[in-house]
Amino acid sequence: MSETFHSPDLRKPGLRSPWAFVPTLYFAEGVPYILVNTVSVILYKRLNVDNATIALVTSWLYLPWVLKMLWGPLVDTRATKRQWILATQLMMAVGLLGLAASLGLPAFLPISLAVFALVALVSATHDVAADGFYLHALEPQQQAWFVGVRTMFYRAAMIFGSGLLVTLAGHFETRLSGVPAAWTTVFMLAGGMYALLWLWHTVALPRPESDRPQARVAESKSAGLRRWLAIFSAWFGQPRVGVVIAFILLYRLGEALLLKLAAPFLLDGHEAGGLGFSTKQVGLAYGWVGLACLVLGGVSGGWLIARFGLRRLLWPLALALNVPHLAYLYMAYAQPGPALAYPLVAIEQLGYGLGTTAFMVVLMRLSKGENRTSHYAIATGFMALGMMLPGMASGKIQELVGYKTFFTLVLVLGIPGLLTLPWLPKSVLDDE
Repeated sequence: MSETFHSPDLRKPGLRSPWAFVPTLYFAEGVPYILVNTVSVILYKRLNVDNATIALVTSWLYLPWVLKMLWGPLVDTRATKRQWILATQLMMAVGLLGLAASLGLPAFLPISLAVFALVALVSATHDVAADGFYLHALEPQQQAWFVGVRTMFYRAAMIFGSGLLVTLAGHFETRLSGVPAAWTTVFMLAGGMYALLWLWHTVALPRPESDRPQARVAESKSAGLRRWLAIFSAWFGQPRVGVVIAFILLYRLGEALLLKLAAPFLLDGHEAGGLGFSTKQVGLAYGWVGLACLVLGGVSGGWLIARFGLRRLLWPLALALNVPHLAYLYMAYAQPGPALAYPLVAIEQLGYGLGTTAFMVVLMRLSKGENRTSHYAIATGFMALGMMLPGMASGKIQELVGYKTFFTLVLVLGIPGLLTLPWLPKSVLDDE
């Protein structure tokens, strides 16, 4: 007999339907992440910043997501999660409007990067608060049921950012007086929309009784420090930790190089080895078509692992991540038009979704015990580091060797991650 879902008593103080805030909360979580880490690349390319600089400076923006686990206790001990969410959302709305104001300035690059960095820091803090609030505001049964909802709306935010906003920027580029004016308008719209989300959440977010700061917990600073050191010691003391770290850093190495150069490759002219697409075409290819296939790959990968088990599918899904990089190597040589490029981008993104699902399942299985939340944060911190460091060098490498050799290198660098798979702890592959 299937289990019946029972909603909580909505008359209980502090509780209301999760449908009132979970979708918008996780949409609000996804928007700044995609703007900082993906849309920024397209923005700077359209503002004639070179590939090496784009890859270097935008890769640094990953850093708050690498380090967010370090200030997680601050979110726990200072104010409620609800207060943190509202404060960070208001700051992000102001930040996005500040980005809009910076793009028309002569020194737009350093100023906009400083604002992007602030938005990234605030966004990473918002992630910690939102995920914690989710556990306080929903009953355990609801938490499991709404996981799919929060994932869907986070993905919707990604489509909104890299699809709709980039497409709008391309439209405005042909209607307004220049590229800076077009992107200024886009970030003004994004900031205004985010201000509406903040306003909605001031009303819609409940006030759970359990959402209280933990600053008054009877624990000395030295005891708290020892506890955090014990958490890190336990993670680094797990079996084959060197293999685990190598796996996290190397599994997506090829993809980490590709990620920062995919959009510039589509935008660069044929004389530079690119495909010469317009901003609107990139929004369609990489935002709508590509991201839809990324979501499809993630959903399909999860279903396949649940159906057949990770042990049987780890190698096929790892290959699904790396082999489709051939699509970009082919496009570098053939320089096709949109009719062929869109399906090739879609295939590569589908593979990325499939392969990344297996990667995330491994990280979750590495995070066990009473400190599994902190251990998962450590693992995802290494994951962000594995994307940040290769991304920083990717633009310079591409400028030195050209797109054809660069995409060949992307393929070759998929191999080190594959070599770590046979050495992973057996407990990770056990399907229970």
